[in-house]
Amino acid sequence: MLTLLTAMYLVVRAVSSQSDPIRVLVTGAAGQIAYSLLYSIAKGDVFGKDQPIILVLLDISPMLPVLDGVVMELQDCALPLLREVIPTDKVEVGFKDLDAAILVGSMPRKEGMERKDLLKANVAIFKTQGEALDKYAKKTVKVLVVGNPANTNCLIASKSAPSIPKENFSCLTRLDHNRACSQVAMRCGVASNNVKNVIIWGNHSSTQYPDVHHAKVSRGGQEVGAYEAVKDDSWLKGSFISTVQQRGAAVIKARKLSSAMSAAKAICDHMRDIWHGTTEGQFISMGVYSSGNSYGVPEDLIYSFPVVIKNKSWKIVDGLPVNDFSRGKMDATAAELVEERDTAVSFLGV
Repeated sequence: MLTLLTAMYLVVRAVSSQSDPIRVLVTGAAGQIAYSLLYSIAKGDVFGKDQPIILVLLDISPMLPVLDGVVMELQDCALPLLREVIPTDKVEVGFKDLDAAILVGSMPRKEGMERKDLLKANVAIFKTQGEALDKYAKKTVKVLVVGNPANTNCLIASKSAPSIPKENFSCLTRLDHNRACSQVAMRCGVASNNVKNVIIWGNHSSTQYPDVHHAKVSRGGQEVGAYEAVKDDSWLKGSFISTVQQRGAAVIKARKLSSAMSAAKAICDHMRDIWHGTTEGQFISMGVYSSGNSYGVPEDLIYSFPVVIKNKSWKIVDGLPVNDFSRGKMDATAAELVEERDTAVSFLGV
């Protein structure tokens, strides 16, 4: 009997471990963020240690030789979950039957370029990608927009993919969230995982509002509010906020390159939480559709809120008290997003 049960267990285990691979797209796949990201995805750190993956790598035609090198490296990693790597410059190949799309590639701001010109260039990119999602991807696809301006690019992609639920689209503010956690942790002399429930409100730009009024810090076996733990209100309302807001620029100034390692880590955190859910009692920050929110944020924006995730569905954390200081910051970043949206939509011709 024991032998029979053991045999049945081994058969069930073998079958269950052979789940179908999911198709995951990364755009801008020859870039430095993707280079820091792809290994973590391919080895199972994001979608699960038992989840086989087909990686689809999309970039512009001139970058195909670089993509070939990336493919060779992924092959040489000999990762058991990685079933196939598909490099392409064609949207009909890149967006076919996707389970997840991580849209990293975008037009960067060049010297002398006005923000309006940047928006116009990215509207063209994300309209095309949204239409490709609508035409080729699964309707259940989870779409994460990373390329800046991330919030508005995400909005344009969603508007261009009307058959895919708006709830399936989100943009990355997890990097800002992680930066805020780290700043508080360093100030308090604790590990970053002892800080929870910071919030990034609004736009992934210098107007974003890193808010720790609802954050908790665990120290010495006790959990206290961030303001009580830090004991420096002027820092929390001043240098802390500006440091998080300007961190990307500071990295560029120091490295001469934009954030790559930290952005890749944040992308992994974001997608892992979408796939597996957030920890009970904790919320994280991500840019999602503002429609129906309880915080007075204008409708039809992709705005960063505190969210919890369960069964691959996010829900905005409602009912958090907002003081006058926070209200002003939240409204300012919303105003920037409204202006961005209106400019971008004008380029859609709708």
